[in-house]
Amino acid sequence: MPPRSDRRAACFRWALGASLRSVHMKIQGQRGGSTWALVNGVQAGAIALTAMLLLAGCASTAPTDPKQIAKRRTEKAAAYAALSSEHQAVVDHGQIRVGLPEDAVYIAWGKPAQVLRSGDASGETITWLYEGTTTDDYLSWNYREVIRKDGTTYLDRFLDRDINVRTYVSAELLFRDGKLASWKMLPKPGSNTILAPQPFLR
Repeated sequence: MPPRSDRRAACFRWALGASLRSVHMKIQGQRGGSTWALVNGVQAGAIALTAMLLLAGCASTAPTDPKQIAKRRTEKAAAYAALSSEHQAVVDHGQIRVGLPEDAVYIAWGKPAQVLRSGDASGETITWLYEGTTTDDYLSWNYREVIRKDGTTYLDRFLDRDINVRTYVSAELLFRDGKLASWKMLPKPGSNTILAPQPFLR
């Protein structure tokens, strides 16, 4: 029996898309923009991201959450009733197994991100692709003009942090004659942190 699909993909995409994708975090580079400022900036972003995901209710909106499975089970009541008791137990736990019909896989994992069709001499193959998400951090030093109490100005360096969310294919499911013939889980790519060169002041 394969491991569960990326449970948090849907809520993760929603939380980041609704908040961090449009958030432009500006972290003041105290102590001359040292490593201390950079590390604390990244830590601050991680804490904010964790809080947003918790507030988004990931546990109750994930594709394999019992509430979501129950909703899809009601939607496909006839198909669920036609399953054997063994297969019903499989999909009830958000699992898949070779031999399950398409509707049973839908009940277990939800709607795929993409559906591809192909064919050869042996017949037609339908491929379901499921997606997960990962993030990249883009860090850059910038300057802004700050006015002192005496009216004079100086340039203060600060760290800009942009978080980019990208999707990747996390699972490939192949169907033949309406039943699951094979499945493959794909590794999650690592997150990248890109630090842009410091701007040159003339």
